[in-house]
Amino acid sequence: MRKKRNYKRAHQPDYRHQSVPMGRFINYLMRNGKKSVAEGVFYRTLDIVKQKTGDDPLGIFEKALENAAPQVEVITRRVGGANYQIPQEVRMGRKFILAARWIIQAARSKKGQLMAEKLAGEIISASKNEGEAIKKKQNTHRMAEANRAFAHFARR
Repeated sequence: MRKKRNYKRAHQPDYRHQSVPMGRFINYLMRNGKKSVAEGVFYRTLDIVKQKTGDDPLGIFEKALENAAPQVEVITRRVGGANYQIPQEVRMGRKFILAARWIIQAARSKKGQLMAEKLAGEIISASKNEGEAIKKKQNTHRMAEANRAFAHFARR
């Protein structure tokens, strides 16, 4: 039986800046369907970023996502009874998903501050190529580099 076709979704932009990446990021930030809470946290985050850096928060946000997005990742494949970690290039859509997920996870793992402050700190540090999300990206790249010998197992 064939798999059901996976259709591309049309993502909604956020209401303040009319930016689709921001709308998607807010959706990833949302918990328990409380979008207005996630929007409030995200817009406070942008205000904190503007206050701390003095630059355009939209540019810093985009730079942080660009810096945190991985180029390669490893996938597990079973070949002849053994599991191999096979390096593969990351698709464009998945780059955004991973970068957003890593930035949000890094912010949530910190303790003792409001979520807006933690997220602002993580976005600022990711835009400077520092922080937990960038470490996660570097670990992913390191793993892919270490398993480069198994690249010939990749499906074309």
